[in-house]
Amino acid sequence: MTTKAAPFLMFNDQLEAAITLYASIFPDTHVVSSGRSGPNGPMVTAELVIGGQRFLAYNGGPHFQFTDAFSIFVDCEDQAEVDRYWDALVKAGAKPVQCGWITDPFGLSWQIVPRRFMELIGDSNPKKVQAVFAAMLTMQKLDVAALERAHAGVDAPPALP
Repeated sequence: MTTKAAPFLMFNDQLEAAITLYASIFPDTHVVSSGRSGPNGPMVTAELVIGGQRFLAYNGGPHFQFTDAFSIFVDCEDQAEVDRYWDALVKAGAKPVQCGWITDPFGLSWQIVPRRFMELIGDSNPKKVQAVFAAMLTMQKLDVAALERAHAGVDAPPALP
């Protein structure tokens, strides 16, 4: 990879387990390079790619903690893709938060967001955008159909008898 800048993730001592989990959920995940603490030692450093994004990662020890100030945004094509990633993360022990956010077992925050949500909040009608945001605030995993209903419910033409 030739990107100039990349996120650097500091894990406690679970780098290899994290990479294994991410590769099981995101099919295009791969390790570009890695280093171990010895011939049979644990992986301590890695360069990896998830969803086309390059990351550097290191086992930095328990004094490094992830916070919600950094999250990984996953652009999902549709509800099926949202469900697939969300459900896989939950099955692995992730904790759902709110508004499409979920925290994986290593403490890293992910935003699992359907592309349709981004389209709906790009509407030129501020009332529709506010309705979509209000609906989102009631959700953990984002629900495209419910977001579309919220969007359509504002200034919608009356139903025909």
